[in-house]
Amino acid sequence: MPETSPDVPHEAWSGVHRGPLRAGEWVRLTDQKGRRHNFELVPGKRFFSNKGHFDHDELIGRDEGFTVTSSAGGQYLVFRPLLSEFVVSMPRGAAVVYPKDAAQIVSLADIYPGARVVEAGAGSGALTCSLLRAVGPWGRVTSFEVREEFAEVARRNVDQFFDAPEGQTHPAWDLRLGDLKEGLPEVEGQVDRVVLDMLAPWECVDVVADKLVPGGIVCAYVATTTQLSRIVETLRAHGGFTEPQPWESLVRDWHVEGLAVRPGHKMIGHTAFLVTARRMAPGERPPRKTRRPAPGAYGPDYTGPRPADIPPVAVTEGDD
Repeated sequence: MPETSPDVPHEAWSGVHRGPLRAGEWVRLTDQKGRRHNFELVPGKRFFSNKGHFDHDELIGRDEGFTVTSSAGGQYLVFRPLLSEFVVSMPRGAAVVYPKDAAQIVSLADIYPGARVVEAGAGSGALTCSLLRAVGPWGRVTSFEVREEFAEVARRNVDQFFDAPEGQTHPAWDLRLGDLKEGLPEVEGQVDRVVLDMLAPWECVDVVADKLVPGGIVCAYVATTTQLSRIVETLRAHGGFTEPQPWESLVRDWHVEGLAVRPGHKMIGHTAFLVTARRMAPGERPPRKTRRPAPGAYGPDYTGPRPADIPPVAVTEGDD
């Protein structure tokens, strides 16, 4: 694992850069049609498009937020990329957690400065960047990734976003190659939050329960309704968590132009479901739900985990 340097102040790991654009930084160009280009500033290098070209040296040393004109008259707005812009355009190994979901995780899982957070898996590093921003350099994010090629992509993307010096990485980040079920018990001390972005998060509920502090939060990120049902029911059946809260977020832009105010044509619809639950104190169980399940919810066709107070339904001859 790359070492952090005492010569790099913690403030430098915020992922925020101020002042004139520097060689080695990434910039985001937006043309007159809204098309975007992201690239690293390299002295002596030239940017080409169907609207001509210009030299990187024309950008280096200037404060962001200006317009540059190419050799063929194309105009480009120049800014450093925001985190939400960086993650949707960065190189990918696995699919990324989109900004709308990362924001929900940071907010509703209450990721705070100094928190001890475990993430599985690291994917391409998109959520990792948001978690590191939230915990700050004095917190801790331990990321598990089972695939080495994905871990390498995540490392490059995180180092790129935080502008890590060569051979170093964020002081709050510990990237581990391996399975969460096997590796989580080896993480030092208890943790405050666990984020599960994996195929079968229900398989990790027991080990997560053992590692979370009382009052800690587990957050699962799943793509399908069958995964959603399985993780919610597994958390219920465990008995050591509060009632799981499942939801999804949808984002729709709006067109606003004089009196023409209407929903936009683009919408970020379903990307994933999110589920959160809080860890009870050892030996404690949440109050029994008084609301009865919907008729047939746990009928003979249901084969998943069951809450302790709902017995299996006997299948009599002829039911199948």
